[in-house]
Amino acid sequence: MSRDGGSNESWAALLQEVSRSFYLTLRVLPPSVRRPIGLAYLLARATDTVADASSLPVAERRRVLVALRERILDSRMPTPGLAAFHAEVPGITPGEGRLMARLPEALEALDQSQVWEKAPIRTVLETISGGQILDLDRFGGVSPGHGVVALPDAAALDDYTYRVAGCVGEFWTRICRHRLFPGAVIDDEAFLADGIRLGKGLQLINILRDLPRDLEAGRCYLPLDELARVGLEPGSLRDPAQEHRLRPVYDAWIRRAEAHMAAGWEYVRRIPAGQVRVRLACAWPILIGLRTLQRLREPGVLDPARRVKVPRSEVRALLWGTIWRLPSKRLWDGLFEKTCSAGLRGRRVDGAPDRVEGPGA
Repeated sequence: MSRDGGSNESWAALLQEVSRSFYLTLRVLPPSVRRPIGLAYLLARATDTVADASSLPVAERRRVLVALRERILDSRMPTPGLAAFHAEVPGITPGEGRLMARLPEALEALDQSQVWEKAPIRTVLETISGGQILDLDRFGGVSPGHGVVALPDAAALDDYTYRVAGCVGEFWTRICRHRLFPGAVIDDEAFLADGIRLGKGLQLINILRDLPRDLEAGRCYLPLDELARVGLEPGSLRDPAQEHRLRPVYDAWIRRAEAHMAAGWEYVRRIPAGQVRVRLACAWPILIGLRTLQRLREPGVLDPARRVKVPRSEVRALLWGTIWRLPSKRLWDGLFEKTCSAGLRGRRVDGAPDRVEGPGA
């Protein structure tokens, strides 16, 4: 990402620090697309850091987020003051603090990007930051530990997953299609739609897994109207004993996430067979996501003390399993069904990674 924006090594180290799981995905991609995808991720992570700095007033976060969005979209706009978002701020990690300190360099790198990179990066950041602003407007007035605000309906949740992750699948698709396989014969409409669903599905998995933590912060992404139909209010979900009543709603969204992952696997199958690195980078979060969903079918999804993660040993086995199956179309195509049908015996609820990140999360 060095085009007037610092050395590739320093940016890679920063990427690894702020997202270890996405960094693994990025490393496997062909070098020609790492720069725009990595730069877009860092800018999105910066806007997310602003939006999530809960120790600062909502109005201040919103003001800076809007100004940062304007600067991303137009190089003539001033860069907002970011001193309030450096490492010493509670809730901001040292890596995020370093990212915010280097944000002017990242913005300069965006300004110096080629048109084929710059336009899609700006488009996806416009959508992502718009979703973050909407999130602040919806949930900004809720204090942690007090009331809980829920999204109104399924359409709002679908729109949210597109704004924060489905648009990333769209961006990823356009960048890789343009740079890596422009001449391949692909049904582009279906390819793009499946890429969007892959991103939305990965975000939905994170929403389902993070439900207890979001509830503590006063946010509920499960639809209010669906909760009401089973006799629940958003605040009542803080009681783990309500899980049996929640399950019909929760399991329906698990099935929705699984359907998105199936579309994501069709996306992987549409990628030209010679694009091994892109296939792997997309397949890994899908398979890890499926294993996460299997764990979310187990009891305890409202327990704030329970962290659902796929063990590192299982992640390594998944990664190696994809690599040795790549030469065989039959074995590769069967990976999705094999992962879906895997039993739950001996599975633990600890380990890593922290989040399911890939083309859309």
